[in-house]
Amino acid sequence: MGYVAIKGGGQAISGAADVLEGLRAAGAAESAPLSLSAIEHQLRLLTSRIMSEGGLYHPQLAALAIKQSQGDTLEAAFALRAYRSTRPRLMDTPAQDTAGMRVIRRISSAFKDIPGGQMLGPTYDYALRLMRFELANEDPEHFRALAARFMESDADVELPDTFPKVVAALRAEGLLPKLTPSGEDAFDITREPLIFPVSRSAALATMARAETGSLLAIAYSNMRGYGDVHPTVAELRVGYLPVMLPHPVTGELIEAGEVLMTECEVIAMYEQEDQPDQPPVFTLGYGACFGHNETKAISMAILDRSLQKGMRDGPENPSEDPEFVLLHVDGVDSMGFANHYKMPHYVTFQSDLDRLRTTQDKVASRKGAADHE
Repeated sequence: MGYVAIKGGGQAISGAADVLEGLRAAGAAESAPLSLSAIEHQLRLLTSRIMSEGGLYHPQLAALAIKQSQGDTLEAAFALRAYRSTRPRLMDTPAQDTAGMRVIRRISSAFKDIPGGQMLGPTYDYALRLMRFELANEDPEHFRALAARFMESDADVELPDTFPKVVAALRAEGLLPKLTPSGEDAFDITREPLIFPVSRSAALATMARAETGSLLAIAYSNMRGYGDVHPTVAELRVGYLPVMLPHPVTGELIEAGEVLMTECEVIAMYEQEDQPDQPPVFTLGYGACFGHNETKAISMAILDRSLQKGMRDGPENPSEDPEFVLLHVDGVDSMGFANHYKMPHYVTFQSDLDRLRTTQDKVASRKGAADHE
């Protein structure tokens, strides 16, 4: 693809940046600049989405990316991912055990009563989707009192440190496949290109960093009939996962901190084991991402199940095709390709114009010759 040199554009580009910054400050007479703390906590679901799609767990930097991009989720994820690429990598963590998650929300659609009980936690699932006009002019004092009351009520609630996993009970009953370690190292999508066929860890890593809407759209296609994954949520949990790292001297695993995560395990239709003499078992799909993003985790779990089927039996629809799914769900990649069409394509379009005009001239000549005859 050819481009032509453009002269005198530097001043215009600088001016465009100034206008963008000026629009960010529009309405300054009525409001103060957004603080990173306000974005992180009051727009916590948006912050979670940017951390997940940016591939970096850092709530403050995610809030900064949202602020500088003026709420454009793709630009914010792009900025966060670009920043992450500049940071040194000190070590890799071993596989983390989500059974130790400090849960703030935990539900199961498979059973009414689950070990440890259902915990609704923070969710819009049971609220009416009505506009709350009282928030348009919210009183700051009432807002601070609300926060204080929440912290006081939260202090009175005693929760267990961890909850048992629902799928563990099903696996103990022989209704799910036995856990068999793959023996492969986890695929690092930040350092290795996707070369098909890919491992399941490569697919999961790609989807964990994928754009939420893209995952939802392809998973929805499967649910609507371009596939056959109609799952039951065995367990959906949101909580803080302890990050365990080996001690630099002893090698013993110690807790270095915790990250907010959403995890979903879905159960799909049972199928026969590879060995004919083995009883059939349910199949399992898995999804996990940074932050609180239940739609993404559910969509990821559905696609994990459909991709497993496609890798094993060959894809019968787009949502079972690893190349189709994994190469089209990354928001930063998709945005970059779509937006590159805004860049100068003068040379190539001039070529298109020349070909069209030449073709029109030939058609006109043939028509003129035919009319003369």
